[in-house]
Amino acid sequence: MENKGNKRFYFGITLIAIGGILILERLNLIPWSLADMLISWQMLLIAIGVFSMIGGNRTGGTILIVIGGFFLVPEMIDVPTEIRRLYWPLILVAIGAALLFRHNGCKSRMERGTEGKDFNQFDDFVIFGGREIFINSQDLKGGRATSIFGGIEYDFRQAKLSPQGAFIDSISVFGGCSIKVPLDWNVRNEVTTVFGAFTDKRGDTFQHSQYDPSKTIVIRGFTIFGGFEVKHV
Repeated sequence: MENKGNKRFYFGITLIAIGGILILERLNLIPWSLADMLISWQMLLIAIGVFSMIGGNRTGGTILIVIGGFFLVPEMIDVPTEIRRLYWPLILVAIGAALLFRHNGCKSRMERGTEGKDFNQFDDFVIFGGREIFINSQDLKGGRATSIFGGIEYDFRQAKLSPQGAFIDSISVFGGCSIKVPLDWNVRNEVTTVFGAFTDKRGDTFQHSQYDPSKTIVIRGFTIFGGFEVKHV
């Protein structure tokens, strides 16, 4: 609850700042060009990145801040065309580096206290394609799912969570990830979405079930032009 409260607080501060900028611009106290720069899609990406970092998603937040900052610079100073041509390659390098750091960080968390191969954890990567994966682990700890221009679907309906619960670290870029879960599982959403959505399609069936709070799976990560979906059937 504390984390959600922090997000509401900072979101409120953001709304006050936007309103204040608009008021100053309407009163001609700041140039229109400055107000237009401060209220732009670039600043929106930066703001979402800041919220993501506050929520604990440092990798996704950093990527969004870098992308927003890159495209905000030409609005502030005159950037030569030769340098602008390097923008997308540099962004791709930055995203790739962030994914590597995230991979190493998640790997260390998943392997801490374990030896050898652990079949209760998974690590899947899909690009320009799709995969349907059935998992019946009886001590599921979670894993990583990366989809780029593709999709991954997991079926956990025959699986059981570890006593400590589980997490999925999901990254989707122009792609998506979906999971089928038992009705008594509690799914906690910590995914950052940009031009995408997190959807729980369990609907009335889930509303009338008695889910067990101790059976919690946490969904982390970020989605850009994609989505994450939770369902039962």
